[in-house]
Amino acid sequence: MRRKAIFSALAVVVIAALPAPAIAAPRSDIAALQVALRAHHVYSGDVDGIRGSATVRAVKRLQRRAGLVADGIVGSKTRPYLGRLGAPALGSRVLHLGLVGQDVAELQFLLAEHGFPCAHFDGRLGRRTLAALRRFQHFSGLVVDGRAGASTLAALAAPPPQAPASSLDWPLRASLSDGFGPRGDRFHAGIDLRAASGTPVAAAGNGKVTLAEPYDGYGLLVVIAHGKGLRSYYGHLSRIDVHVGETVAAGQQIGLVGATGSATGPHLHFELRLRGAAVDPLPALR
Repeated sequence: MRRKAIFSALAVVVIAALPAPAIAAPRSDIAALQVALRAHHVYSGDVDGIRGSATVRAVKRLQRRAGLVADGIVGSKTRPYLGRLGAPALGSRVLHLGLVGQDVAELQFLLAEHGFPCAHFDGRLGRRTLAALRRFQHFSGLVVDGRAGASTLAALAAPPPQAPASSLDWPLRASLSDGFGPRGDRFHAGIDLRAASGTPVAAAGNGKVTLAEPYDGYGLLVVIAHGKGLRSYYGHLSRIDVHVGETVAAGQQIGLVGATGSATGPHLHFELRLRGAAVDPLPALR
């Protein structure tokens, strides 16, 4: 009995010492598949590029609907049932305004990963995707022609930009209600901090106010430039306490939490952009 207990304890130690299983990296072709599955109303999850169980189940639903063997694998028999969003593969043609396809959905996902999301992942290269593409080309020092060819795809193969680690303070202390990344068929370009309306919001770092006014879905928005291309965004405010051109210090109150713009409830939308590219704020916050 004692020997059995010793072996059990050793097994626990060995298992605890094993490395954690690696999380699959997002893939643009899987994201494009998820876009196509959403278009066929068999998938309602996030377009996140991860081939998880929900994506496999969605493929099986599509296969059963088509009278195919439901094995969850997108092969030569299944792909035609994805329609216009099932082909062609990224890199097989130069992408430009008006095109529709799998490659366009892959482009949209890669642009979002690199900080230049469009309105929706839908596999259609419309005006908003074109604008995101042109902004990325400018960011990458490419010819800004709105055409995604070999040079643009090569730039999208590089790692996404990141903000300097632990370089800013939290704008307020609150629970995280939404993170940075895919959310349904969109890409959330910042983080949401849940707080009561009227909670003070502080500047995350020293800088100069470059915008302090209502702005699109952000509602009342303050933007602060911190130097070296880094800017912080504070959205959905109920009140703004600073003006454009004002120099602010880290921790200085710049406004109050609210629910203006497209917010469904009071919270702070906090966003960071590096030379125009949206980056995950969490690693930058001390």
